[in-house]
Amino acid sequence: MAGNVVAIVGRPNVGKSTLFNKLIGSRLSIVDDTPGVTRDRIYGDCEWLNRHFMLIDTGGIEASSDDVIYKQMRRQAQLAIDSAEVIIFVTDIRSGVVATDSEVAAMLRKSGKPVVLCVNKCDTVGELPADFYEFYNLGLGDPIAVSSVHGHGTGDLLDEVLKYLPAAEESEEDEDECIKVAVIGKPNVGKSSLVNAVLGEDRMIVSDIAGTTRDATDSLVENEFGKFIFIDTAGLRRKSRVYDQIEKYSTIRARMAVERAQVCVIMIDATEGFTEQDSKVAGIAHEMGKGCIIAVNKWDAVEKDGKTMDQQRKKLMKDFAFMSYAPIIFISAKEKIRLDRLFELIKFVDTQNAMRISTGKLNDVLADATARVQPPTDKGRRLKIYYMTQASTRPPTFVCFVNVAELFHYSYRRYLDNQIREVFGLEGTPTRMVVRERESNKK
Repeated sequence: MAGNVVAIVGRPNVGKSTLFNKLIGSRLSIVDDTPGVTRDRIYGDCEWLNRHFMLIDTGGIEASSDDVIYKQMRRQAQLAIDSAEVIIFVTDIRSGVVATDSEVAAMLRKSGKPVVLCVNKCDTVGELPADFYEFYNLGLGDPIAVSSVHGHGTGDLLDEVLKYLPAAEESEEDEDECIKVAVIGKPNVGKSSLVNAVLGEDRMIVSDIAGTTRDATDSLVENEFGKFIFIDTAGLRRKSRVYDQIEKYSTIRARMAVERAQVCVIMIDATEGFTEQDSKVAGIAHEMGKGCIIAVNKWDAVEKDGKTMDQQRKKLMKDFAFMSYAPIIFISAKEKIRLDRLFELIKFVDTQNAMRISTGKLNDVLADATARVQPPTDKGRRLKIYYMTQASTRPPTFVCFVNVAELFHYSYRRYLDNQIREVFGLEGTPTRMVVRERESNKK
């Protein structure tokens, strides 16, 4: 990650996210004409003239709004401003200078940070409209005309940003050392609260309104357990419940976050118990072969006696029978209960997901397993498993070479999988078993 930070701020719907996507060269931020779409701080790496820096996209600032979401968006923008070396203040040529622009400009002047004034949506090439010069009234120096849609003026904008950045330092974080963790679950189970708790700051917007977090965002955590990148995601909803376009984008983004992760923390609401949607969310991580942990959140809000945890664990093991390998932990993000244990589990599950077993050891297990339980037969033909080898990790994938593939019934695959797990553990990770017929057996 880049050491220098540049924040993009402005009122809602002036084109901040479109500009952000254009500058980093990918669609990381959700772009929509609906004001207030980007709510949290979104980070991305930006490069210009061989200089690297971190770009932050923020939710729109409504300086005078009393709306709870807009208030928190303003706070997030302020946090981004505080952490940035340079601020890009985005305005809109079509609407001209409005009262909110003046209020944001006053807020930025107060910060004492260098500000680059961007007048966006100057989509026509040639002479600037007379309205452009109105932006000098904001008292932030020379404005730069930009079209974030077409890319016009972005080079001039970045040239100006570089003037204010300190000399380049080669201090990039090696992301390969970090364990990438996706925090997933249905809306309002406490995903953002968990990320805030492990970070020790209000990094994510936390509200009782379901669907508050709409983007997948990355946060680096370094502690005694190691280095982790937490990917907080929008709550995964049922497809039938995804009514508006923005929610649809968020669901896709959450799936992309799972794909990027090595370990998925599947959060369940202890006060609600298991739901069908929890099963579907977990299924996404399972299908993608990720290391999985089931974290039962809001455990502090549950009335309990000495048997409650064991009872709940047994019930959840039945509910999540399709991923019986996943460890279950009872936590409270709000009260920071068992978060240390959660980090230990994440690290452990990641090593299990990346485990490589030698062919010799696998075949020792195979010989022992087939001696205990004979492979299945059909119409006088018996399944022969010649040998087994591990093809890949994340998840551990095993290839079995056999005489007749159709004889390798699902039940026997499951039996062999259980035998492998009994010897090597593989806790917290799904496995894959691929069956191959020997060429000599094919007619």
